[in-house]
Amino acid sequence: MTNRPGMEDTVEWLRGRGYYEGQIAHQRVVEGQSAETADVAVSDPVSDALRQEGITNLYTHQVNAIEAVQSGSNVVVATPTASGKTLTYVVPSIEQAIADGGKTLYIAPYRALINDQADTFEGFGEELGLDASINIGVQTGETSRTEKREIRQTQPDVLLTTIDQLHLSLLPYAHGKQHWRWLFQQMETVVIDEVHMYRGVFGSHASLIFRRLNRLCDYYDSSPQYICCSATIGNPVEHAATVTGQQESTFELVDDDGSASGDRHWLFWNPPRKQDDDQPIPDPAVRSDGTVRAGHDERPPEQIAATMDADSNSPTDSQSEPSESSASPDEIALPSHQEVVGGERQSHHVESVRLFCDLVTRGYQTLVFTAARQGTEQYVEWADNMLRKRGQHDLADSVHAYHAALNTDRRLELESELRSGDARGVWSTNALELGIDVGTLDVVLLDGYPGTSMSTFQRAGRAGRGEDACLVVLVGADDPLDQYTIREPDELFSGGAEQAAVNPSNDAIRPEHVVCAASDHFLSPTDEEYLGSGLPGIVTEAEANDRLRRVESGDRIQWRATDSDVQWNTNIRAIDDREIDLIDRNRDERLASLEFGAAVRDAHPDAVYRHQKQTYRVVELDLESDRALLESTSTVEYTRALREKSISIEDTYERASAEAYEMSANATLGKLTVEDTVTGYLRYSDPSDDTPQECEFDEPLESRAIETTGLFITVPSDVEALIVEQAESQDEYLSALHAIEHALISLFPMEVLCDRGDIGGLSTPSHEQTTGGTIFVHDAHPGGAGLTRQAFKQLDRLLEKTLRLLQDCSCQDGCPSCIHSPHCENANRDLNKELAIEILVELQ
Repeated sequence: MTNRPGMEDTVEWLRGRGYYEGQIAHQRVVEGQSAETADVAVSDPVSDALRQEGITNLYTHQVNAIEAVQSGSNVVVATPTASGKTLTYVVPSIEQAIADGGKTLYIAPYRALINDQADTFEGFGEELGLDASINIGVQTGETSRTEKREIRQTQPDVLLTTIDQLHLSLLPYAHGKQHWRWLFQQMETVVIDEVHMYRGVFGSHASLIFRRLNRLCDYYDSSPQYICCSATIGNPVEHAATVTGQQESTFELVDDDGSASGDRHWLFWNPPRKQDDDQPIPDPAVRSDGTVRAGHDERPPEQIAATMDADSNSPTDSQSEPSESSASPDEIALPSHQEVVGGERQSHHVESVRLFCDLVTRGYQTLVFTAARQGTEQYVEWADNMLRKRGQHDLADSVHAYHAALNTDRRLELESELRSGDARGVWSTNALELGIDVGTLDVVLLDGYPGTSMSTFQRAGRAGRGEDACLVVLVGADDPLDQYTIREPDELFSGGAEQAAVNPSNDAIRPEHVVCAASDHFLSPTDEEYLGSGLPGIVTEAEANDRLRRVESGDRIQWRATDSDVQWNTNIRAIDDREIDLIDRNRDERLASLEFGAAVRDAHPDAVYRHQKQTYRVVELDLESDRALLESTSTVEYTRALREKSISIEDTYERASAEAYEMSANATLGKLTVEDTVTGYLRYSDPSDDTPQECEFDEPLESRAIETTGLFITVPSDVEALIVEQAESQDEYLSALHAIEHALISLFPMEVLCDRGDIGGLSTPSHEQTTGGTIFVHDAHPGGAGLTRQAFKQLDRLLEKTLRLLQDCSCQDGCPSCIHSPHCENANRDLNKELAIEILVELQ
């Protein structure tokens, strides 16, 4: 729509809406830039193809990356969304294929990226001219056997695949003449797209897969260059080197963006506070723990938000703006929020739906990112209802939901409609955060802080048409991390990007990949170079368990895997391989499977469990047969497990001095054993119930114990004495430590790329292996994913931010915006915000 108003006018228009009074907490404009271009020396066919595609100049960062590849370096390209990273690997790959027949292996974390990138390669291939040509092959889980056979026979110049297929289908068949030997013999380039996605447990698995790839390439005397494309993270070279198993010194970083951009208008949007004398605004799509609930109230948001002062059935002229003196159907008279009594906020989803409708009505193509698949569908329905009430039926027909559960044809259709402009508005999960080409849009709405600055800027980068101005609106949730970001906007823009972390030394997953490597190719003592120190011990144990078989040939000792399907039995997206099947007892049908830890937490006896918009009650949990029996029910109740946790310190890796951290707390990084036991549960009669019934099991459920990495902070004796003197009891002191633990974990994603659920914690006023009050924070996955190890380096900054979070929240005793956690084992009981602040002040 060419006659849409300017962004400055729209921002002022939003300020003038009566139902938005006071919600804009911060506004800034990030100025755009003109393109910086340069010449690059490429072959005539590639130059012709670029011209045919309408590309006469390359951006400077594209040229720098291509020249780095031409010089023989590994490369990390860490520039913003839509900056043209694709050409940094397409051009070198085509050049190599034309020059000497060198093969390129392109690897994506998800298959949704594959088709999009295949189209790009094929488009350039068709424009080469001068009798030059390249062949493109695609292998994903959806590729048929016939297509796979054809790929192997044609031996394409570029093979696009996923990390899963590399693990399952390429590495195990690297030696077969009829399989992939040709690829490993001729491989010159490995492209890893979205390398920042390889982090945590998934990234740790991926780092071992790439080490297995390096091992086979070395066997065939091919030494491929790595081209890694990344979002903006704090340690792109270190991360790429750790993921790929290459030396940091071999990588050249390209992060100076030369692409054109327009002014980017940012609004930090905070929903109004709840009031003690008003009915809270319920969000029917969200449970009290913050997760999306199935089977919820499906009224449109304007009926949920408040009673309408104006006649909701009055006609509206859909072609003109309503006068300032009259209320349009979507103008809601919200309760006054001038008198602040607490820190809790009303639903950010309601705000986002209303903003979305206003912005698409003003002619802006708008993309909203929200957290859950069910949320995308629900909020699109809300928006559809609201737009139809305004008389905007055609506009309502052009708003859609996008998520990974859609079938491939529907996803591709929506992507095409976004590029063409036919889709005027889309609600998406993080599925559109990745590098799928959907063109550029006018507005990006963030329905809740995405959790990291990396994801925030990745998503924001979807807005912006060339040098046209665009708008990004961050709508804050009632959550500590969201509220901290809303109050401290400079942290987002100037605080630096988070660090990505992986742990290829994770001994909960490394033994599986050692056996996989022995299946890929005979294992020998020299493979410690690829698979890390301690390999002899892993091999000895695997041999004792009949997973490896020793094969002696002359002076050489080698091992071979005894299980030919070991790759298929190794789940690279998880660690805990014990699963509990959830069975609908009446229909004798398996509903789903949960990892053991999640099952005892969410499917304990008498738990209310929701699946595919149906509510069930768990009638039996049989851990001997690893089955839970469920029966469908109709209830608004929900349950929450009560857990007890204990931590033992097995080893210490590093201690931080007070001088290094400029604080008086004693901090240690170490190896921990964490044991978690479900002892009972809380039963809530409905989502508004704040006095749940506490139910204890006759005997606790089977415990889950893991060895992992964590840090622990001990409070010095003088500080502890001061706080205990102020506290009414030892329990009050524990409540203060508990509050610090919650707030500290909630801010972890500001320093390390992770989800809050990837981190666990425990607070205790005394521990047999420490002195004084202790706060433990640990990786929640067996073996550790490198998260707390990375955060340990920034612990002083994390504690400083934790203090500011608590001091700046307007509540008296703690609320979801500061110290409440949806993952708390004790359902957020026993928290003392005031004493927590006192402790943190004394530690500074």
